[in-house]
Amino acid sequence: MADQATKKRAVTGFPAWVVDKPLPDARPEAILRNIESVATPAPDGVEIDVDYTSINFKDALALTGASGVLRTLPLVAGIDAVGRVREAAHGFEAGETLVVTGAGLGERFDGGLSARTLLPAASALRLPDGIDARTAAAVGTAGVTAALAVRRLQAVGVDPSAGRIAVTGAGGGVGAFSVALLAKLGYEVVAVTGRERLIEHLTELGAAEVVGRDAIGSERGAPLQKARWAAAIDSAGGVPLANLLSQTAPGGYVAACGLAASADLPTTVLPFILRGVSLLGVNSVDASRTSLESAWDLIRTLDPSVFAAIAPRTEPLSRAVTVARDLLAGKVDGRTVITLHP
Repeated sequence: MADQATKKRAVTGFPAWVVDKPLPDARPEAILRNIESVATPAPDGVEIDVDYTSINFKDALALTGASGVLRTLPLVAGIDAVGRVREAAHGFEAGETLVVTGAGLGERFDGGLSARTLLPAASALRLPDGIDARTAAAVGTAGVTAALAVRRLQAVGVDPSAGRIAVTGAGGGVGAFSVALLAKLGYEVVAVTGRERLIEHLTELGAAEVVGRDAIGSERGAPLQKARWAAAIDSAGGVPLANLLSQTAPGGYVAACGLAASADLPTTVLPFILRGVSLLGVNSVDASRTSLESAWDLIRTLDPSVFAAIAPRTEPLSRAVTVARDLLAGKVDGRTVITLHP
């Protein structure tokens, strides 16, 4: 499906969500149809039967025709995949369950919204101990990104004694997992969300306080505002991130891992040069194996009830686009798992 520079392998027909343009100047469309092959960067593809995947923000954009996610067309969408190895390859045995989150799936080459796919062996992890296949998909890129952000804060010395930690977008997957992971480690977490219905849910995940978006500000504020946060994890970008930086205490840190609000950052250098605030980037797509293993080690400390609370919804492959539209419309709380075995 991807460009000719990638390795293709013939397989029997199977269903997949393929994004393509019906006409050169048309908006991309996602179509569920049978395909005969999938592609992955040569030469390290490991073919799996996909058991579960999920709908992330990137998937929702790709499935609804937004530009900027898929690097080539046509392409099978889906940035996560959890499934069983079909034939032994690259050190993996037939029947082993593997997990890939990001690593170019559903962006540079065919992804996980398919009954079969090819995983890049260098990025594939065996199913972590204590995690079943559905739970791994429930975690997916969102949970791994949250864990990487928490690890970034830990690495620079932000410990539970630092003070309040803000988490924006707490109603989404990254935010919800960030709240749960920080709370598990003993941090005082302030969950920021525009969904009042989630106050009880986020409190149960461990938030010490749940506040509305107005606590951060939907309009750009002063370059330096009252210092309120010792640190933060932000999945919004744009004005919310700019305001977070302006509200972070001297010597504090903000881990940025998303752009749900905007890819722009309308701020000044003042938080950096007058308060010594640091902006930490989190890139889950190209995370090293060591970083991914560390992230999963942290994720495994969560109580099983957390996974069920964050990802209560399971849908068949046929409903992937419906879920994507609901997610972008703000109708989806937490995570939605897609099963290939309805």
